[in-house]
Parts: sequence; structure tokens; C-alpha cells
Amino acid sequence: MVEIRKGRLDDLPQVHALIVELAEYERAPQEVTNTLADMELDGFGENPIYKFFVAESEEEIVGIALYFTAYSTWKGRTLYLEDLVVTERLRRAGIGKMLFNAVAREAKETGAKRFAWQVLEWNEPAIAFYKKIGATLETDWYNCRMTEEQIQQYSA
Repeated sequence: MVEIRKGRLDDLPQVHALIVELAEYERAPQEVTNTLADMELDGFGENPIYKFFVAESEEEIVGIALYFTAYSTWKGRTLYLEDLVVTERLRRAGIGKMLFNAVAREAKETGAKRFAWQVLEWNEPAIAFYKKIGATLETDWYNCRMTEEQIQQYSA
């Protein structure tokens, strides 16, 4: 039995562990530099910038969907799903869909004009799921990022 609920401050240690597990799955464990202190400040401080749902089974968090509100100049309020993670041993049991549905409901309830996320090109199970639900998978946009180091080195 799995329950989907909004995330709380005391969930963060298990949430962070799932983030590390995701990074390992995506072959980039060294990329996780976010700390519990950062997550506490950014999610539960004076100006929270993200929210999350958890999938909980017998007092253990087995999945998360972390999202935030962004803004599109063309469409307006956008709900952005940053990460959807289900612990490996429970993948393909419908928990990911339950978490996705919770975020989709949140998008509806908050009046989002767009619901967006990314998927790695090699993540075939996720791609198949997104196609099945009728999502648009765009191939004409590049993802652009600057690392913390690049931000610091950039001379504006």
C-alpha cells in the first residue's frame, strides 16, 4: 500500500537519498552537490522555491516528485517537474504514475498554463510512459545550463 502526500521538512533525509539514487541511475552520482541544509532552506525557508510529493509505504518514502513554479512569457504560469524518482526495487509498480498524477493535479489546481519536464534520451521506460499519456516530446530545443563555476566566471 502506497500513499501519495505532500512532502514535509522531516522527509528531506529520505528525499535526498532518493535524489542520490537517481543520480546513480543516471550515471552521474558525482553531480549531486545539493545538501540537506540547502534543501531545507530552499524548500522550507523564508522564500520556498520548490515543493514535492512523496510516495510513502509503511513509514518509508519510496518515491518523490519535486516541482516548482516557473513562468513562460508566452503562456504564463508553468509547473516544472524537476525530478520524479521511484526507488529501483519498486519501479514499474505504478508508483511513478501516481506521483506524476499528483503533480498534474497540482498544475490544474494552481492554474498552470503549461506543465513541463525533461527526460534523458536513453530512458526508454519513461519515454514510453510519456508517449502513452499523450505528452509532447520536443526535439527542436537544446537544454542550456551554466554550472556554479561558470556562473562565477561569467563576466556580465
